[in-house]
Amino acid sequence: MDEKQLLNLMNTLSVEEKIGQLVQLSGDFFNEGAMAVGPVQKLGINQGMVQLTGSVLNVLGADKVIKIQSDYLEKSRHKIPLLFMADIIYGYKTVFPIPLALGSSWNPDMVNLCNQTTAKEACAAGAHVTFAPMVDVVRDARWGRCMESTGEDTYLNSVFAKAMVEGFQGDFTPGESLASCVKHFAAYGAPEGGRDYNTVDMSERRLREEYLPPYKAAVDAGCELVMTSFNTVDEIPATANQWLMDEVLRKEWGFDGILITDYAAIAELIAHGVAESDKDAARLAMEAGVDIDMKTSCYANQLKPLLEEGEISLKKLDEAVLRVLKLKNKLGLFEDPFRGASVAREKKLSNCAESKSLSRQAATQSLVLLQNLNDTLPLTKEWKIALIGPYANNQDLNGLWAVYGDKSQVVTLKTAFEEILNPDHFQFTQGCELLDSYEGLGDFGFFTKEETLLNTDEDKKRELNKAIELAKWADVVIFAMGEHTLQSGEAGSRTDLNLPAIQTAFMEQVLPWVKKSILLLFNGRPLVLTDIKDKVDAILECWFPGTEGGHAIVDLLMGYANPSGRLTMSFPCAVGQVPIYYNGFNTGRPQKTSTHSVRFTSRYLDCPNEPLYPFGYGLSYHTAEYSNLKISNSVLRSGEQVEVEIEVHNSSEISGDEVVQFYIRDKVGSVVRPVKELRGFQKIHLKAGEKRKVIFTITEDLLRFHTRDMKFEAEEGDFEIYIGKNSEDYLVTNFLFEKK
Repeated sequence: MDEKQLLNLMNTLSVEEKIGQLVQLSGDFFNEGAMAVGPVQKLGINQGMVQLTGSVLNVLGADKVIKIQSDYLEKSRHKIPLLFMADIIYGYKTVFPIPLALGSSWNPDMVNLCNQTTAKEACAAGAHVTFAPMVDVVRDARWGRCMESTGEDTYLNSVFAKAMVEGFQGDFTPGESLASCVKHFAAYGAPEGGRDYNTVDMSERRLREEYLPPYKAAVDAGCELVMTSFNTVDEIPATANQWLMDEVLRKEWGFDGILITDYAAIAELIAHGVAESDKDAARLAMEAGVDIDMKTSCYANQLKPLLEEGEISLKKLDEAVLRVLKLKNKLGLFEDPFRGASVAREKKLSNCAESKSLSRQAATQSLVLLQNLNDTLPLTKEWKIALIGPYANNQDLNGLWAVYGDKSQVVTLKTAFEEILNPDHFQFTQGCELLDSYEGLGDFGFFTKEETLLNTDEDKKRELNKAIELAKWADVVIFAMGEHTLQSGEAGSRTDLNLPAIQTAFMEQVLPWVKKSILLLFNGRPLVLTDIKDKVDAILECWFPGTEGGHAIVDLLMGYANPSGRLTMSFPCAVGQVPIYYNGFNTGRPQKTSTHSVRFTSRYLDCPNEPLYPFGYGLSYHTAEYSNLKISNSVLRSGEQVEVEIEVHNSSEISGDEVVQFYIRDKVGSVVRPVKELRGFQKIHLKAGEKRKVIFTITEDLLRFHTRDMKFEAEEGDFEIYIGKNSEDYLVTNFLFEKK
């Protein structure tokens, strides 16, 4: 349809039918007969509104979608198809590594391809919209949703935001693309205390400098939807924040797509204390420009009375409805309401060989080697290898937000090792439980807790003795440890970032018998490893690596692949350091350069200021040397550019990938500027012995920031350039910026 036809269609709708387009319900409302009565009564809407609903939440599977859509359209007066939206975050049936891991690949092109693959799988299952990507900047490892972000850096998150949106949406080819919903707008990743859903408070300058750019990158990439966040912004909940949603998102950025709430967020305006009732909450959300109410009765029951009382305008309602109809039209749903959903195609694409191969590649590039003393890695087949730990033969490698992932397809470490090692050289045992108790984890809908419980003291003693015997037998012991899946993700905030105590206590008992030790970490956030790092020889950060995680990890451990992952969140020395990030401010009394005595500088008495492992950090099996940093001109003028180059030499006999990182520091500004900011990177492949020049271009655009008077511009003055392996290991040069 063209826009005129859409307008004509909208003008034939009754007020109730228009309101229905702005209501999103879960799939249980579309069950037959008595099965639908409970959800309808619980939410407090009438059955008539269910038949007018515009979109469905988290129902996938071609057979289910086709049936619900067919039944709905059969009863529909105007034959406006339903939109099917779902949490398809980092994979459908084939699961890729969690986004925090994908960020560690520093490979946006590969992540784009992962999302293309996910889109094809999910489209075949009937999906139209994905609630992804999450592009929140995250600097506090206590927050459970670190796992869904690509990290702490504004620039890098912006690069990945663009890649992920474009990967999901492509050119909107039916059956191969999803409409992307970027989330959570805005600053959801900065809650006080790292506690989920908690207050966010910061200056407008900091919001614009550090937190808004990744959302803007997603909007510029063409994302079709934006989801409001649960938190406050300037003490106003985002879902009711007219300045944020209307002034910034729509008017400044020109976003003309759909604005949808997070789960039940409109009703939560009452709990926040800015609305007195459902009616008041609906009015505030509509005034802010929210189009779709996810899973409350506020719009369903209150928009009509608000219209009749003149509290909201019909024009405002029509604008929201038209945006919903436009997306349905853009997706081609009026021509094909099933949009390529096919039971046969879903079966063919889910976990196909090509998708699994990409999952393995993505996981391999996402693994980060944190420590490798005495070249413990890679292993050889001649060594006797003992695999010990709760993740030794565990298929829970998908992480919390792999809602539809096929767990049965996950390759465990045990399976992957047994495929390549002689039985005489490989043994495994569970050793210990993930946690002392699982009671505090609570329930999380689709995720079921399946533990191999060592219930009795006799069970635990037997496993410990077996682990010690294996340690005596083996040339190398691999400890497969980490968080429980439910310890990270939404509502997974923690104040203790150490490995669970039961695991560290177990390792303490086994390590005295170990000749060489490797620690594999499975987790959805940075952990505190200060107490364990000096007790093991090597540490590999595996994250939650997805379907092919076992294969990818073994590929790397055995040297079939060379580690290339680099951290995108700093790992603290202690939880008391968080939030911790590489691009903070110097303060007036910087610890290293202040003229004050050490006591009176900005520091901790009991801990370094620096992280244990900094942003951008990661080891490889090859050795890269950086030298000959040069700049083409020591003065940059407006409208011109300068080039900076560095030579990178692989001085080893092993080929590998190197992530060359480029940072800039504005030494003096009208407002305080960060100690350094990532402004570019290149992931290059170096053959053994190869030297290569890497060039970055500097323009005025890279120097812009929000000045004292809130103008977004560059200021004249001195700048420093840092290029190197990570945010703390680099070479330095400088230049002067002048305006003509």
